[in-house]
Amino acid sequence: MSEQSKRIEALVYHAKPTPGKIKVVPTKKYATQRDLSLAYSPGVAEPCLEIEKDVNNAYKYTAKGNLVAVISNGTAVLGLGNIGPEASKPVMEGKGVLFKIFADIDVFDIEVDTENIDAFIETVKNIAPTFGGINLEDIKAPEAFEIERRLKEELDIPVMHDDQHGTAIISAAALINALELAKKNIEDVKIVVSGAGAAAISCTRLYKECGAKAENIVMLDSKGVIRKDRDNLTSQKAEFATDRKIDTLDEAMVDADVFIGLSMADIVSPEMLKAMAKNPIVFAMANPDPEINYDLACKTRDDIIMATGRSDHPNQVNNVLGFPFIFRGALDVRATKINEAMKMAAVKALSRLAKEPVPEQVNIAYGETRLAFGKDYIIPKPFDPRLIGEVPPAVAKAAMESGVAQEPINDWDAYKERLLERLGSDNKVVRLLLNRARTNPKRVVFAEADRLDVLKAAQIVHDEGIAKPILLGRKETIEALMSEIDFEADIPIIDPKSDEETERKNKYADAFWQMNKRKGETQYSARKVMRERNYFAAMMVNVGDADALISGYSRSYPSVVKPMLDLIGMAKGATRIATTNILLTQRGPIFLSDTAININPTAEDLVTIAKMTSKTVKLFGMNPVMAMISYSNFGSSTNPSAQKVNQAVNYLHEHYPEMIVDGELQTDFALNAKMLQDIFPFSKLAGKKVNTLIFPNLDSSNITYKLLKELNKAESIGPIMMGMRKPVHILQLGASVDEIVNMTAIAVIDAQEREKRAQKTIDS
Repeated sequence: MSEQSKRIEALVYHAKPTPGKIKVVPTKKYATQRDLSLAYSPGVAEPCLEIEKDVNNAYKYTAKGNLVAVISNGTAVLGLGNIGPEASKPVMEGKGVLFKIFADIDVFDIEVDTENIDAFIETVKNIAPTFGGINLEDIKAPEAFEIERRLKEELDIPVMHDDQHGTAIISAAALINALELAKKNIEDVKIVVSGAGAAAISCTRLYKECGAKAENIVMLDSKGVIRKDRDNLTSQKAEFATDRKIDTLDEAMVDADVFIGLSMADIVSPEMLKAMAKNPIVFAMANPDPEINYDLACKTRDDIIMATGRSDHPNQVNNVLGFPFIFRGALDVRATKINEAMKMAAVKALSRLAKEPVPEQVNIAYGETRLAFGKDYIIPKPFDPRLIGEVPPAVAKAAMESGVAQEPINDWDAYKERLLERLGSDNKVVRLLLNRARTNPKRVVFAEADRLDVLKAAQIVHDEGIAKPILLGRKETIEALMSEIDFEADIPIIDPKSDEETERKNKYADAFWQMNKRKGETQYSARKVMRERNYFAAMMVNVGDADALISGYSRSYPSVVKPMLDLIGMAKGATRIATTNILLTQRGPIFLSDTAININPTAEDLVTIAKMTSKTVKLFGMNPVMAMISYSNFGSSTNPSAQKVNQAVNYLHEHYPEMIVDGELQTDFALNAKMLQDIFPFSKLAGKKVNTLIFPNLDSSNITYKLLKELNKAESIGPIMMGMRKPVHILQLGASVDEIVNMTAIAVIDAQEREKRAQKTIDS
């Protein structure tokens, strides 16, 4: 994709269908006049009077306790500089999105039109009663230091300038672990800091809190080494001025143990790395391009421990590991400030988490066999679901112990449960899915690439490194559409009906005929059928010219399934083909089976569908908790439809006791844990959160998932084919671009898993 296309895509993303990235959503009922009279006049007067008696009641009766202001004056926005308050608003909205999806914190973004320190502080103080916390963002140094210092002193709610402290907290956790691996003490190491802005100053201060000695630190700005004999140093720079008679980065790097880069790209040379001490620690955090290229650094020193700000290398120093969870902990105990003890608690929690066994969900997301504490894993990954359960409690405890908490937590187990429940508020599954596909992209043939939405999806997966597309369809049409959407890429375009593909068609036809010559197929009919794109695409996968297949956008599901069954068939040992859909709901992802294939499955079929779905759920790093759905509960009906579900459950209980599955159950009991616990406490699902529903027939499952998708705007991924011999996935008619992209990622992951299993077989 060209730079112009990327620019247009970014603008369209922010403008359509609704301008901006955030909105306000009511949390109370508002359907009736009674509701409205409670929400506003006259009922609203009651909480107003209670708050007048005690302002702390604002936390009880309003959203204040879960509301953070992201505030900027636009003077230091990303790498764009001083672009002004209005131009900074998209970034502030984006920060609000991160707060919400990682820690379920609501945000109002506030852009303040002043560069005057006093005016800015006065503005923030005047609006502070609205909020439970203040996140200062993208304010230039040195003003940022003074603004944060005074606001922390003058306000009684948490205030943090994330540009300063976010990077400091994450990198400090990484540094502690890197030093442990390098077998070095923080009190002894020589540290070079390239950069003297807000982040660099805050990082270095925190390293000193961790034990680093001032005399062992050398800091550089754009003029070189910050020495005590330099004129006109700010108070912040003077704090880190050195007595050493050196002027350049080259000199500073000699025998240095640690390099911290918060400056600009490519300022560290291989020669500088070679001059560093044994087992050097290099955090090159300039974005998007680090102070030294990661691969070059690792090639230069095989004993290096390296981190960057990039997601495509190990050890990403990413602020999202910190600020959402620090504010979450601070808000949950109504802390009056975020102090040094709370920041250090976050450092230690992140450091400790990196040393614990990594959940399979994280390994899966990053395409790893087994992530483990070591030089390529010194800090947790941003997608680690444990973060919300570990960092906020550590911060909250530190707030309580340091005397700044106004609402102490007594039941820590219950608090952690509430935190984990917040994970269900966004679609992390999609991010995990796409990230995992990127680790090892596969060749995916798009059988309907001459359709605009399919081609757009192919463009996205190509540009994002999710898959390697092969475009099937009318070549002239595809090329014209590619030009229209500015899709410039050297990727295969194949027209099965073209004479140019005669040799390939004959090859596929012969292979197809050999497979089916005793089933009434002739060479002539085989060659004729290879002109059909779905047969052609299936044979591409069959003979190894593609790794996976996506089709079904413009044709009915049964018409696309048939050639797949004819040419590819079921996997070895499979007795049924089935599908599952993932619905991304507010309570988290829910798997629904079977949504596309089996019209009226028998009890035996339901057992098979449940087992296949269980494997698929585990593929996403989740533990399947399965409810077998019916209109009745636990044998309350003798109707054959209910009885077959009951029989399937009994079989699973007897032969697969390790599976967490029960039924038959009505859907509300399956999804309402309290109802289930109260009425059916004997159930294997009592006290558990159901994430998988197995339906008794195609009517109920297909209607349910499409109803939820349209009425609740729940994102759907699927139908995911289960039981096929090769990675073949069929879209629902008229699937959206996003749905096609997600299904492509599923196809890639399917191919990845099959490749792993094949390799294990070879190795054994």
